[in-house]
Amino acid sequence: MKKKFITALMLSGLFFGSCNSALDLNPLDQIASDNYFSKKSDFDNALAGVYASLQSEAFSYGMPFRDCLTDNGYNQFNSGSVNEIVGGNLNPTTGGYETGIYNDAYVGIGRANRLIEKLQGYNGSDMNDAEKKNMEAEARFIRAFVYFQLYSIYGEVPLVLTPLSLEDQRQPKESAENILKQIRADLDFGIANLAAKPYFNNGGHATASSAKTLKARVLLFAAYGDKGVPDLAILKEVKDLCTDVMKEYTLSMAFENVFRDATQKNNTEIIFSVNFLAPNNTAPWDMYLGDWIAASPLQNLVDTYECKDGLPFGESPLTDRTNPFKDRDPRLSKTIFVDHPDFGGGKIHTPSNPRPTGYGVLKFLDPANLPFGFSTLSQQDAVVLRFGEVLLMYAEAQNEIAGPDQSVYDAMKTLRSRVQMPGFPARYTKEKMRERIRHERRVELAFEGLRHYDLIRWHIAGEVLNAVKDSKVPYHFEDKFYRWPLPQTEIEKSAGVLIQNPNYK
Repeated sequence: MKKKFITALMLSGLFFGSCNSALDLNPLDQIASDNYFSKKSDFDNALAGVYASLQSEAFSYGMPFRDCLTDNGYNQFNSGSVNEIVGGNLNPTTGGYETGIYNDAYVGIGRANRLIEKLQGYNGSDMNDAEKKNMEAEARFIRAFVYFQLYSIYGEVPLVLTPLSLEDQRQPKESAENILKQIRADLDFGIANLAAKPYFNNGGHATASSAKTLKARVLLFAAYGDKGVPDLAILKEVKDLCTDVMKEYTLSMAFENVFRDATQKNNTEIIFSVNFLAPNNTAPWDMYLGDWIAASPLQNLVDTYECKDGLPFGESPLTDRTNPFKDRDPRLSKTIFVDHPDFGGGKIHTPSNPRPTGYGVLKFLDPANLPFGFSTLSQQDAVVLRFGEVLLMYAEAQNEIAGPDQSVYDAMKTLRSRVQMPGFPARYTKEKMRERIRHERRVELAFEGLRHYDLIRWHIAGEVLNAVKDSKVPYHFEDKFYRWPLPQTEIEKSAGVLIQNPNYK
C-alpha cells in the first residue's frame, strides 16, 4: 500500500510542480490542471502531489534542525539560518526558515486548493460522493497542517482558499483569529469525512484520528494566547480530542521503532507521517545527522535527562560523571550519541564532520543504512503525529483543568513505563506536575521539531533562550520574535497589499 501511494506521489510532480511565487500560480511549463482532471486516477496523482508538499526540509527531515532554534541543539551548518535567528538577527531578509516555511506552506496550500476546486466540479462515474469527500478531507487536512505552521510562526498571513490567477495573486493578510478559524473548519471537515480507521491501517493516508490529533496540537497552541495563560475551555477541547484518539492507538513496544523504516509500517503509535520510498524518493536523515552532524545536542539537554531512578542527574546517587550515560533515562541513549553513532554489535559509523558539542542525534538514524554518506538511500518516514505526544497533550490539558488527578498520573506512567522509568510520586501540586510534564515533553519529543512550538506557546522563550550559555553561538531573544516577520520578497511582490508584521517595518 505504501509503495502504491509513494509511486503516485513521485509521478504527481509532473503535474504539480511549484513556481517561484509563494502563492503558487499554475506554472507555464507544466500540464495545466484544466486539461488534466478527467478520471479518478488523475485525482489520485494530484492528491499524492498535495501530500508531497510536506516532503520539504522544514516539514519533514528538517525537524531536528527546528530544535536548533531552541535550547536543545546547535547546527554547525546554519541550516535554515537557525544561528542568525537564535542570535537575534531575525528580520524580513534573514532567509532560511523565515522565508522557506512561508513559501513551502503556500505551495502546499496552492496544490490543495486546486484539487479541492476540481473535485467540486467533477461528475465522473468512477468516484462517488463519499470518495470525493474523503479526498477533499485529505487535501484540507494537509492545508490545515501547513496553515498551522503559518499561524504559529507568523500569526497574520493571507488566507487563500481557491486557486489564484494573475488578477488576484496579490493577497492581503487575514487576522490570526480567522486563520485559526479556517484551520478548525478544515480539521472538522476531516474528522467528519476521513476514514474512521487508525492511520496504521490506512496505507499512508490521513484518517479522522490524524485530524483529531492535529486539531489537539493546534488548540493546545491557541489555548495559551499571547501571554502564556491557558484558556481552560479550549483545553477541554484538547482533552476530549485526545481521549478519543487514546481509544485507537498504543505506544510502540520500543521507543526507537517509531523512527526506523523496518518498524514504521503498521506501527500502532504513528498517527500521521510524511512518507518516503527508496530509491527515487528519499530523505537525507542518515547523511545529515549521522555523518555530517548537522544537529548537535547541547549539554544542557543531555543534563536534563534523569537517572533511571527518576531523580535529576547530579542529585541522584546513581550519578556517574565519569560515565554520564550510565544509569540514565534510556531515552537519552536512544536519542543522542556521544562522538559517533554506535548501535551495538559492531554497527558503528565514524562521522566525516566535526562534533562541535561532542554529541549527535541518534533518534532518526537507521543502522540498516550503514555506512552513512552521499550514497545512503534513507527512506525513514518523518513521523509528524504520534501517540506519545497525545499522552503528553492529554496530561497537560487535564492538569491545567483539574490538577494532577489519577488520569494525569496514568498517562505519564504509561509514557515512562515504555522505557522503564518510574512513575511520578503522589501528591504533586498542579505547578509541580506542570513542571514534570514540560520536562517529559522535552525529553520524549527531542528533535521532533516541537520544542520551539512549546517555548512560544508557553511564552517562556525569552526566559529560556536568553539563559543558554553552552551553544557555539550567543542567543538573543526579544518579545517581538514571538511572531516572525513576513519575507521581504513577498512584501515587495504584493505592491503594497501585504503589510509587514508589527515591529519589523
